[in-house]
Amino acid sequence: MHQLWITALLNKYFAGVANAILGTFHLHAPNQQAPISDYVAMELLVFVLLVLLFVIVRARLSVDDPGGLQHVMESIDSFVSNQGHEVIGHGYEQYTGYLTTLGIFILTCNLIGLIPGFEAPTAVPSVPLGCAVVTWIYYQMHGIRANGPGYIKHFLGPVWWLAPLMFVIEVASHLARILSLTVRLFANMFAGDMVTLVFFSLFPIAIPVIFMLLHVGVSFIQTYIFVLLATVYIGEAVAHEH
Repeated sequence: MHQLWITALLNKYFAGVANAILGTFHLHAPNQQAPISDYVAMELLVFVLLVLLFVIVRARLSVDDPGGLQHVMESIDSFVSNQGHEVIGHGYEQYTGYLTTLGIFILTCNLIGLIPGFEAPTAVPSVPLGCAVVTWIYYQMHGIRANGPGYIKHFLGPVWWLAPLMFVIEVASHLARILSLTVRLFANMFAGDMVTLVFFSLFPIAIPVIFMLLHVGVSFIQTYIFVLLATVYIGEAVAHEH
């Protein structure tokens, strides 16, 4: 099976570690010699790149002479913060960190596939699913933290005698959000990658650039939609009954 160069490198030096981690959870990779898949390797690369980015930004923070990178990061934080203020309202500040990190991670995963020799991990269902599951758990936890036992009222509806039916519908609706977030991000990134590859194979010069720019646009749009929906779900979960 063909592997990306970075995947082959990680499997060469860390296959034993990966097998040991999988064994802890009683899981076994189909190929013991190459337990690390391409999308996992790309996720790890994105993680390392973002950690380095955050370290650099933190080291260069300055009030008197902020650099260009600091301006970019402050703009991203401000954008997510303003959106949180509009959607969530009071107390939005405590969720800005998660939403900003989520957005930067997804956007980087979307765009890194444009670099020759790499691929977008979000074009594989497992990565969008992971982001969706983590977001689902995150907003449910904060809903319980903000409302306590009263959080269950979000699932029961306003009419007491319809509460059992509404509970089933609401639970199904919340679970469907995981599928919705996953499919939307995966389908768009997978389609974008396929279209770009097809036109690169047919017209290796000039025309593929148009689809690469389209891919960049889709990457930003899908990141925005994912973060916006996560913000809406958090806002609904932490809202108090009036």
